[in-house]
Amino acid sequence: MTVGRTSTGPAAAAHLGASEIAAALRAIGVEAKAASRSLAILPSARKDRALRAMAAAIEAGRADLRRENERDLEAGRAAGLEPALLDRLRLSERVVDQMIAGLHQVAALADPVGAISELQVRPNGLRVGKMRIPLGVIGIIYESRPNVTADAAALCLKAGNAVILRGGSEAIHSNRAIATLLRAGLVDAAVDPAAIQLVGVVDRRAVLELLRLEGLVDLVIPRGGESLIRFVVENTRIPVIQHYKGVCHTYVDRDAEAAKAVAITVNGKAQRPSVCNATETLLVHREAAPRLLPELALALHERGVELRVCAESAALLGGSVPHREATEDDYRAEFLDLILAVRVVASLDAAIEHIQRYGSDHTETIVTESYTRAMRFLREVGSSTVLVNASTRFADGYELGLGAEIGISTTKLHAYGPMGARELTAEKFVVFGDGQIRD
Repeated sequence: MTVGRTSTGPAAAAHLGASEIAAALRAIGVEAKAASRSLAILPSARKDRALRAMAAAIEAGRADLRRENERDLEAGRAAGLEPALLDRLRLSERVVDQMIAGLHQVAALADPVGAISELQVRPNGLRVGKMRIPLGVIGIIYESRPNVTADAAALCLKAGNAVILRGGSEAIHSNRAIATLLRAGLVDAAVDPAAIQLVGVVDRRAVLELLRLEGLVDLVIPRGGESLIRFVVENTRIPVIQHYKGVCHTYVDRDAEAAKAVAITVNGKAQRPSVCNATETLLVHREAAPRLLPELALALHERGVELRVCAESAALLGGSVPHREATEDDYRAEFLDLILAVRVVASLDAAIEHIQRYGSDHTETIVTESYTRAMRFLREVGSSTVLVNASTRFADGYELGLGAEIGISTTKLHAYGPMGARELTAEKFVVFGDGQIRD
């Protein structure tokens, strides 16, 4: 277990009793809170130097990452983890490249801390504005994907926050290896390594103790399945960024171009089906369905996608492509697999109504050649990311220019959608006077 500047192996951590786990988590919280105070006033250049040093440490430690990740993958296969979960767990060379690129991209971003906006002059001459400040200590609880360790640490550091990371037990070796390298980068840049804390206790009691650190942890961000997020919300008084699931929709409008519709739909569903921004439901306008649905279905089938379709879709497909009848639950499902619910809708209004009824406020896209209908879709669909003629897979902080992503919020307080460094700050009022007093 990594605690401040000391560590013990996971075997020792596994034998900690309840009181020892509570004490260990409180020690982590105390060290993180102390580190957050120094980070809050750290110059931008120092933070950026630390981020680049962290990237260099990851690059130099590739062999260690591969070895430790393979230990997790072997254990996952032995435990019977599904292919989708193993995919989320795997640190491929491409994923490591993205981790390194994300660290550099975050370093290149403008520092949100200290920025003053909305400055206005009051009638009495006071100048009133808002300044961005760090939140303090961020607790990240996540499953499977070990690259979250680097993404979360990078964004928290850029925003002047300390971070406490608690990954899933299935990725313990990978997370420990990444955290060790990141902390080495902080040391190289003369930044307090206590700014990045990894909870190495795999016992679930460690999560509960982290959630009890009110006063030491300022925000909790759970990243994982709906059950994890609900568990966090129900067991803490610390503010929580919520994102229960991603029921994402691709709507093919009546005038959609066939090639564009096929490319966007197939990419949204099949490029990486195990992630929260993958398309889970395809909606096709009734006027376009006879022309486009058979081609869409064939392209999806060729990528191994199981289709669960409405009666109207089934009639159009006949026996050309294998399919099964969709249930009501299928339209609410986050499959995270090569499964797609399909429905023919009568109009744009019907598509929007379906999204409002079954969606999760995550990500929706429209494929259309109509500017008017595209703008209606953007205005009337209230999800946290809404796209026109682009795959739902772009609902990702890295792809949207945030450098990396701390998570996706589907609640409108205090952030909505993919969260980058700016979303890990708050605003305080700042007032410049020249001797004014209130009557």
